[in-house]
Amino acid sequence: MADKKKATVTVTQIGSPIRRRGDQRATLIGLGLNKMHKTRVLEDTPSVRGMIDKVSHLVRVEEAG
Repeated sequence: MADKKKATVTVTQIGSPIRRRGDQRATLIGLGLNKMHKTRVLEDTPSVRGMIDKVSHLVRVEEAG
């Protein structure tokens, strides 16, 4: 049986949620980011991409295989 590798993205928080709208703060928490310079490796799905687009000014995204 061949295992399918799932595409992933590495997301790093580079902006502070201070003085941001509540939905942007909630989106960061949903991505697992709650502190500056915290990094998460997430599965590349349309829902994760939508969350990243919403807070694109607060995160850095690196594509992974």
